[in-house]
Amino acid sequence: MSTEPETTENAGPGTPDTGAAPAGSTGAPEHRATTEDRDGTGHTEDAGGAEGQAGAGGVEGAGGPEGQAGAGGSQDAGDAEAQGSRGGAEDTGGAEDAGSGGGVGTGASGSAAGSEERTGAATGDDASGSPGSPGGREASAEGGAQASVPADGGGEAAAEAGPSGGVGAEGGGVAGGVSEAEAELAAQRIERERIERRKAEKGGPVAAGAKLSGKAADLLAAVRAVESGEKPVAAVFAEPAPAPRRPAPEPVRRPQPAPAVAAPGAPAPEAVEAVRRVLTEGGAPDGLAAQVAAALGEDAGTTLREDPWQLLRVGGVRPEQADGFARALLGADCGPDDERRGRALTVWLLEQAALAGHTALELPALSAALARQAVPDADAAVQSALAEGEALVFQDALEETGAPEPRDGDEEQERPVRVLAGLERCAMAEESLADGLARLVNSLSPEPGQAWETAASGVSGGAAELARAVAGHGLVLHTGGEAARAEPAALLGAARAAGLRAFAVCHTPDGRRRLAALLGGDPAEQGVGTVAGLLSGAEGPGRDAEGALELDLLIVLDAPQLDVEAAAMLVESLPDGARLVLSGDPAVLWSAGPGRVFADLLAARVCPQTVSRVPDPGPLGELVSGIGVGELTQVAAPGKEVVIVPVRDAGEAVHRTVQLVADSVPRAIGVPADQTVVITPGHGGAAGTRALNSALKERLNPGPGRFGGFDPGDRVAYSPAPGRTVPGVVVKADADGLHLSCAGAPVVVPRERVESGVRHGWALTAHQAVGARWPAAVVVLPGDAAQALSRPWVYTAFGRADRHLSVVHGVDQALPKAVAEIPATPRTTRLPALLRAQTPTP
Repeated sequence: MSTEPETTENAGPGTPDTGAAPAGSTGAPEHRATTEDRDGTGHTEDAGGAEGQAGAGGVEGAGGPEGQAGAGGSQDAGDAEAQGSRGGAEDTGGAEDAGSGGGVGTGASGSAAGSEERTGAATGDDASGSPGSPGGREASAEGGAQASVPADGGGEAAAEAGPSGGVGAEGGGVAGGVSEAEAELAAQRIERERIERRKAEKGGPVAAGAKLSGKAADLLAAVRAVESGEKPVAAVFAEPAPAPRRPAPEPVRRPQPAPAVAAPGAPAPEAVEAVRRVLTEGGAPDGLAAQVAAALGEDAGTTLREDPWQLLRVGGVRPEQADGFARALLGADCGPDDERRGRALTVWLLEQAALAGHTALELPALSAALARQAVPDADAAVQSALAEGEALVFQDALEETGAPEPRDGDEEQERPVRVLAGLERCAMAEESLADGLARLVNSLSPEPGQAWETAASGVSGGAAELARAVAGHGLVLHTGGEAARAEPAALLGAARAAGLRAFAVCHTPDGRRRLAALLGGDPAEQGVGTVAGLLSGAEGPGRDAEGALELDLLIVLDAPQLDVEAAAMLVESLPDGARLVLSGDPAVLWSAGPGRVFADLLAARVCPQTVSRVPDPGPLGELVSGIGVGELTQVAAPGKEVVIVPVRDAGEAVHRTVQLVADSVPRAIGVPADQTVVITPGHGGAAGTRALNSALKERLNPGPGRFGGFDPGDRVAYSPAPGRTVPGVVVKADADGLHLSCAGAPVVVPRERVESGVRHGWALTAHQAVGARWPAAVVVLPGDAAQALSRPWVYTAFGRADRHLSVVHGVDQALPKAVAEIPATPRTTRLPALLRAQTPTP
């Protein structure tokens, strides 16, 4: 199966399609920010930008002051002259934009969701909706207030007469039905009468000022009144009070493009433009300009021209693409032994390692990877990256098992070490995490206070064992399945009842909801939040003057999903003397970000560990527990808790999946489609999330995908940050972006983030689904997904179901083999060695 690695699914936009069609072409946007993260719908949205574009494929623009329409011409009626073309679109001052494909855009006074949809029909309807002529036509009103349009024959007609100056049919004949001869005689008669009147006027006396009117006539009358003595001069020529003037209506102005203003944190427009010129010169897609400018900073254009391989800093760009770009810019000066190339590839390989979960790479592994990229001198490339400060090197002592203890008088022997290289951000986070954990362990008083004794006495069973461990230690690990969450929940309730400042966080909003349900109340009232909410300050207690959280106890559930950066921020926020409990299921998939914090802490054995003895109930609990120890057993499921659906190929897998979600599970199990999740190994392939979401949307919520491929009611998976996915539902879209409802909270995704941050969410990967559970789950295993399976993946996917699990099975013996023989992929980390050096073994 052509699947994408789940650890890189949010790594950033991919390389744009260099063959993208220009704006206005059928069904293609002007540029694409990625090739890997699109939903396959062919629709994009431009809401609120400087220019709305619409093509026959249904591209929708919202908020642009200037409308452009493909497939049949364009019409602009924003100034004094109204022009129309057959089958085209109309732009009335920036308020509407419609093409023959039905795309709708809103201008400065409209929105993508609420504007009136107007399309230029093939019959050539004009702006008011009246039927037009069979041929193309154009009408302009230059002198009169009204101009009629010729009924036939096209071309161009103008009405330059007075208020009722109409244009007749068939080439401008005179209205009224008279012949040309009669019209000529009538005109001659009128001319003779005018001549006679002028002769009579010339023959009589001419009264001075008789032909004057308006202010001139008033002035002449005033002069004569003064001369005759009827009125004094002051009374006549005194300045009269100005009459109140009726305010003139605001003239209709054609909206002008607003000046580009960079959003906070966004690159400056001039920097983006400079990068765009360099990209165009090197033959790279100019759609990467904003990302390159954000990655390289203010002088991004100059930096990219001097070092073309810096293009690798943009997520999704491959080394061969960067090499082609460099050849186009540097010509003969470009070679595989270029120092800039080796340095950039070193950093790129370390970034790829971080996406795969490593916090560092052993130096031999890094050198071998550089050699595979045709770098002649790998050591020199690494040294160059180290000298520029783009990577760091470490020496960690290896723990020798079975080595004899040194005796008095023996010469001190050098301990074996391993040399590693890593990115600064990962190295600093891992070292900060180790320092913070050591501080929590070493700063705790050995005598627990009365409040902790009260909390420990208020619970029983496994929760009591956990409470006693927390009372005497600053760091405690707790392991168990879904049912084991009741134990940290009981500890949280007892600690808060004893007057301790306690708070618990989960990985997802669904986890927060489930934990609060165990406590029987609202999450905020029960002291329950999410990791992201606590770190951002949106949830949880306040902070003291030094920035530390005002807490005595922090419980972190779903701990295996913590990467080193999030874990370091949590630990750094805890004050001295606080307790930290990390609780989770060690058999699920590790974090999407770098590190394996929970597994490293379990392996380091630097703190107490409590294991829950509460098993997950029912056939589903029995099945998942067996997978956790490497056994795929057949369980009794009298209530159809587990159903296996065999399929022959990916096409049948998609068909049966849609049938299960839309019909079989609601009818037989009683779980509606909106409470069923589909889980598949990857995004790509014939049965990946893209193909499944497309088929499920067509069945469950069909629509044109007007808002960047989305319609109101679509289930989506929103990624506010790499490695974090929040399920939601589309509400609407407007100039602000795409409006979602995520866990009951409104979320607005800016239009520039929709394509990279929002996917359809009926089907997810296991990494996207971890930390949440649904009443029913359909796990899809097509034949080409066999090599993507592992025990943690199967354990995580099967464990997302509360009541019912359907397995669309097409991998034959690859499934039991993966459960029995394929453990988690190893990750290179430094946390165990750092912890052993700073904390005593309990």
